Amino acid sequence: MSLIEAIILGLVEGITEFLPISSTGHLILTRDLLGLHGDAVDRQLIIIQGAAILAVVWEFRQKLFSTAFTLHSSAVSRRFLLNLFIVSIPLGTLGLLFEDQIKTLLFNPMTVAIALIVGGVIILWAERRTHAERVTSVDQLTWKDALTLGLFQALALIPGTSRSGATIIGGLLTGLSRRTAAEFSFFAALPALIAATLYELWKARDEFANTDLTPLIVSCIVSFVSALLATKFLLRIVSRFSFAGFAWYRIAFGAVILVSAYTGLVSW
Repeated sequence: MSLIEAIILGLVEGITEFLPISSTGHLILTRDLLGLHGDAVDRQLIIIQGAAILAVVWEFRQKLFSTAFTLHSSAVSRRFLLNLFIVSIPLGTLGLLFEDQIKTLLFNPMTVAIALIVGGVIILWAERRTHAERVTSVDQLTWKDALTLGLFQALALIPGTSRSGATIIGGLLTGLSRRTAAEFSFFAALPALIAATLYELWKARDEFANTDLTPLIVSCIVSFVSALLATKFLLRIVSRFSFAGFAWYRIAFGAVILVSAYTGLVSW
């Protein structure tokens, strides 16, 4: 991986990880366009996602530190931590059971394109429904809410679906306010992606000893900075605007992929 390729992948990951447009889908497409393949590349993409997750840790550091230091005295903090565990169960379980099958059968541009379009249509449908807000803070979520959102989040195992998008739309459909749904989608990413990053770092420990890590480090830095900006952007607009713009982007982008493949313009 060259430095230019590392910067491109870092930007793509950081910008798309927390927006409802599918970071995995965009990374698969970018990887194919750049001609990057192999287990080492796939491993580095997961590590780059871990760098993006650090942006959430930084952005919500006050909430996370407050939770950590008040676990012994606050039922609210304990419930929040429990919800983070519960929301990760469906995604983690299904990912462990079907990881190889998912990568073999679904990690391809055509699956991404179809999932982008279908997800965009679902977002448009969800936005046209009347939103009855019963939860206006992540601290109000029950374990049942967390489990329901975890089931929605597990849909992101299909590349192109978008983990954040599935969680946000699941939140809107079950009574969360826009900001609460967006915020909890950020928190919900922490357990699974941190665990996946640490696991990949462990598996690659011998490989890293004999590899120039400069491109990976650059990619992680770019991913962190761009993810931090994307997080701030989403939180700024989420209370004032709908997610329809993201939906139309998904539909248009998915259509471009299908048309370019059908016409032979791009050999995906």
